[in-house]
Amino acid sequence: MEICLTKLPEVSNDQETAGGRLSKWPKRLNSVPPRISRGTIKGVTAKAFQQNTEQWKKRISYYKSVNYQLGQPGRYRNLLDMNAYLGGFASALADLPVWVMNVVPVDVKVNTLGVIYERGLIGTYQNWCEAMSTYPRTYDLIHADSVFSLYKDRCGMENILLEMDRILRPEGSVIFRDDVDTLVTIKRITDGMEWDSRIVDHEDGPLEREKLLFAVKKYWTAPAASDQETTKTS
Repeated sequence: MEICLTKLPEVSNDQETAGGRLSKWPKRLNSVPPRISRGTIKGVTAKAFQQNTEQWKKRISYYKSVNYQLGQPGRYRNLLDMNAYLGGFASALADLPVWVMNVVPVDVKVNTLGVIYERGLIGTYQNWCEAMSTYPRTYDLIHADSVFSLYKDRCGMENILLEMDRILRPEGSVIFRDDVDTLVTIKRITDGMEWDSRIVDHEDGPLEREKLLFAVKKYWTAPAASDQETTKTS
């Protein structure tokens, strides 16, 4: 187990805090995490962190304008962010009574799971070419930001979508954020999965290649045997 443990930095005296001092909740959620202020997360500065936080506030506001139910307390409870990065999606939803599982894919170049924990959020690693260790119908809403671009040359798109279908409850929602060509392919597959979906423009306007696909997993059941016989005879 020792190789799996990340040791805290050494301190010179008992007045210092190993790893860096954390702000108290809820200020901790939007304060610059110690890992970033110390410069240990490659390519992420304090300024970049703050810009990311503000960007996700803007994005969540736009999401709510498209899916008004996202702003209704109680409509969604268990949420999954499939590619959480710094946890900005979950942070921007802090005013709602929701629980968000923040996933850092094992294939990303920069490991940001420590930042997610330092913000007071919960998270885990996941390879989306494999099944997630959770029960079927666990989540009410799934957020997939650039997940399919990340796994483009690693595994089939259908496999990831089927796993999403397994862990999403009936009448649950999915928000895909990706290149428009990728979303068109996703929509073709989800239409065959009996999901209702529509592609909408990026929050910065129609000229952006990145678009959004909002989808809902319909509640449906297989027709009864008697109905099938009636269809055959008619």
